[in-house]
Amino acid sequence: MKLHSAPLRAGMGSGKRVFQALVSATLLAAATLVLPAMPTDARAQAPAHAQKKTQVPGYYRMMVGQFEVTALYDGYIDLDPKVLKYTSAREVQRLLARMFVESTPGMQTAVNAYLINTGSHLILVDTGASACFGPTLGRIRENLHAAGYEPEQVDTILLTHLHADHACGLLSNGTAVFPAATVYADKADADYWLDESKAAAAPKDAQGLFAMARDAVAPYRAAGRFRTFSASASAGAGDELVPGVRAVPEFGHTPGHVGYLFTSGKEKLLLWGDVIHSHAVQFRSPQVAIEFDTDSHQAVITRNRVLADAARDKLWVGGAHLPFPGIGHVRREQVGYTWVPVEYGPIRNDR
Repeated sequence: MKLHSAPLRAGMGSGKRVFQALVSATLLAAATLVLPAMPTDARAQAPAHAQKKTQVPGYYRMMVGQFEVTALYDGYIDLDPKVLKYTSAREVQRLLARMFVESTPGMQTAVNAYLINTGSHLILVDTGASACFGPTLGRIRENLHAAGYEPEQVDTILLTHLHADHACGLLSNGTAVFPAATVYADKADADYWLDESKAAAAPKDAQGLFAMARDAVAPYRAAGRFRTFSASASAGAGDELVPGVRAVPEFGHTPGHVGYLFTSGKEKLLLWGDVIHSHAVQFRSPQVAIEFDTDSHQAVITRNRVLADAARDKLWVGGAHLPFPGIGHVRREQVGYTWVPVEYGPIRNDR
């Protein structure tokens, strides 16, 4: 046994060394597989994810009492600050800068419309610009669809006035976009914008607006689905056009410019059309008017009254040219007013 013990021990030692070498090689191979050598700048070399550079669908939804309100984004237009008047260019720039509003290439100004589902009526307030004012506008239909509705479902259209950025969306290639809807406008506005003799007497650069208004309502008039009403300035609000909806006189911007007051239970929403064009300037300085007014003096009187009423009554307000979704409250300040926009959140019925 002694003769064989030394070679055995020697063989065992040699086997142990071989085993250890095999284990070391296996661990090294595993480490090589698990932790491959990578360049120090690997992250920098990885392909970048493509940026989307598209906005989410342009709609926002909330409840006013039992009414479902959906704000619809039509797009934007860049307005030259020079269209604002009754103040200095320097003051306009100061007020724009105060609210971080760029003025180059123009003041980005939203165009909004509002869809209200009362449970018995589907009402659209204003219709956007369609193709009347260029490629940055005309998205009401696609955002209506994104919001879960179709033009054929709308039964009532309430126009705040007959300017093209509110009425041109009625039409597409000469055809009514809302085939089941009855269109309403204040009689004073219809009598002005649809009168060819008034169009002929208007300055040449304004005559196109008259033609756009006539074209927009033409198929609805032909079908007997264009109606007018008279909002009484003395009464403050007219009769209900549909249950829960009254026209509010806001004359000045156009001869028959109106807002629409929606009431459901204790909740009220005033869709005021073009009471404000520049939120950065006209809340702070309501006396500032815009060149597009038919009667700027009356428009200023109207703006002061509507802002005071909205602040006093703590109304929900929706504005056609306020930053989308254009819904919020008005708060009175020592100087002018402040716009308090709605907070994005879920649809709630517990408050």
